[in-house]
Amino acid sequence: MSEVKKIATRESYGNALVELGRAHEDLVVLDADLAGATKTGVFKKVFPDRHVDCGIAESNMAGIAAGLATCGKVPFMSSFAMFAAGRAFEQVRNSIGYPHLNVKIGATHAGISVGEDGATHQCNEDLALMRTIPGMVVINPCDDVEAKAAVKAAYEYEGPVYLRFGRLAIPVINNEEDYKFEIGKGIVLREGADVTIAATGLCVNESLGAAEMLAKDGIAAEVINIHTIKPLDEELIIASANKTGKVVTVEEHSVIGGLGSAVCDCLSEHAPAKVMKIGVYDRFGESGPAAQLIKKYELDAESIYKKVKAFI
Repeated sequence: MSEVKKIATRESYGNALVELGRAHEDLVVLDADLAGATKTGVFKKVFPDRHVDCGIAESNMAGIAAGLATCGKVPFMSSFAMFAAGRAFEQVRNSIGYPHLNVKIGATHAGISVGEDGATHQCNEDLALMRTIPGMVVINPCDDVEAKAAVKAAYEYEGPVYLRFGRLAIPVINNEEDYKFEIGKGIVLREGADVTIAATGLCVNESLGAAEMLAKDGIAAEVINIHTIKPLDEELIIASANKTGKVVTVEEHSVIGGLGSAVCDCLSEHAPAKVMKIGVYDRFGESGPAAQLIKKYELDAESIYKKVKAFI
């Protein structure tokens, strides 16, 4: 059996920017002294005149991006999620969100899988923060193929977009040749009638693994990849909940305000169902190897399997 290809979605982000840059001269990239880590450095090498290092000043970078957008450019501002969504929240809200400017935010190093950088850099609140900004699209791709497609879709979309990427290399589960990305449209990866597992980001692959384990116990889990947290594919969520009667959400993010909250908002209004949220339970992260942290915080396939089995 051949080894599964693994790529960090931050790598996908950098590569996608180069591809788009060749086709679109209005695309510019901003970074906050982290081009090597966010992988926008690959864009800088090819298009040095269209890359701006704003220094360790993320809030100022948001203002610069807003200004460039008013001049007809399509800026992608890049930094760690903790800084892009956290430190610069006010400027993103007031300078980008409020005037609904065409700025794209490429936020890397999100979630527990940042690893050794620890709690101060492991942003588990960014999806919640960005969801609250009116008109902000929020995307969290699950692998390399989806991440590159998401960057392209973000460029083509007129308005602010938040893109969440990870540091850890994760399995590529989509086939690039036939993969189709559409903002706001979830993807059913596995049909099932006993329970719905709605997952996002790196948790999609782990949820597929959990579904395999559940199948051996005679439990048919429907696995849905929710790459767009906002706008949420409510039609798909409602249809699946009506079919299975039980819903589990899985995310590398706080269970407060992220995918789980978005799904609960939807179902409580349109199709009340029993829901369990799997994610980071009202706690900070800690320093350690990414794979070990994912297991400790129970976001790995085996942990998801045990929780879902107990739930149903």
